[in-house]
Amino acid sequence: MALPILYSYRRCPYAMRARMALWSAKVQVELREVSLREKPLHLLQLSPKGTVPVLQLEDGTVLEQSLDIMQWALARHDPQGWLHADRDAVNHFIGINDGDFKKALDRYKYPERYPEQTQLYYRQQGEQFLQRLEIALQKHAYILGDSASMADVAIFPFIRQFAAVDAEWFAQSPYPALRGWLQGWLEGGLFAEVMQKFPTYVER
Repeated sequence: MALPILYSYRRCPYAMRARMALWSAKVQVELREVSLREKPLHLLQLSPKGTVPVLQLEDGTVLEQSLDIMQWALARHDPQGWLHADRDAVNHFIGINDGDFKKALDRYKYPERYPEQTQLYYRQQGEQFLQRLEIALQKHAYILGDSASMADVAIFPFIRQFAAVDAEWFAQSPYPALRGWLQGWLEGGLFAEVMQKFPTYVER
């Protein structure tokens, strides 16, 4: 029987969080690593927006959003209990991450594309979210409590990107709990599994 097909891009944070949920749930997929410069026709037929991740299920159903893929995978099997946290709280943190923080992250990472403000200004905009996470993580090991939730998994790849823009600054920044949380995910076996390199998919 054919496996679900996952179109992915290794370094994309949206694809990363989808892979983490699929791997944690032990869902086998046919992973197709795409070249963003030469996207497969089949991907564009499934999802004309052409962004990853995209998951085509065995019955032909197409999931085009990373959060939908995460929910689908974890609803099948959630060995880590990532869905057990309060849904409203999870959605609140992910909403900030995917909204205002992602906007600030893009501008901080590529300030030359957004010359309206300085890179420092964009970093300070992103720090508003870092401060909220630091407060939460000062209280407990994960964003919403003593065990990881979907919020941690969905947000982690974006904090990873933010930290990497200026690693020296981040290492000295006033967010020790956030740094420890990030390091824990980076050193985890799951992250290593989802970041293994796959050959670029070539359409036949």
